[in-house]
Amino acid sequence: MPADVTRALARYLGCDRPRCESRRLFIRDYAPIGGFFGGGAIARIVKRALAKAGVESARKGAHLLRHSLATDMLRKGASLSEIGEVLRHRSPDSTAIYAKVALDALRTLALPWPGGAR
Repeated sequence: MPADVTRALARYLGCDRPRCESRRLFIRDYAPIGGFFGGGAIARIVKRALAKAGVESARKGAHLLRHSLATDMLRKGASLSEIGEVLRHRSPDSTAIYAKVALDALRTLALPWPGGAR
């Protein structure tokens, strides 16, 4: 995890996070203070934030963050198994979908077709 993210999380936990019984990292900021009830809540928060920021994307929820992370890791040379570990995929097939993202990178490695393009 990058150092600035680690510092921000430490500050959040030590100073900014309201006290409550929940052991979850992020909690609701309205009563009753506690953990979110499910992943849908996070998806709605991300969707509203993306709309507010004017981000245009086919993906509108929290999946956009996961996809962006995986794509960035792939472009920086991470293996599919490393990406799968970070995303906590149970199956390598789930991570394999990110291989298609690297088509432009793969094109630079492809040899020209003998006799020219058809």
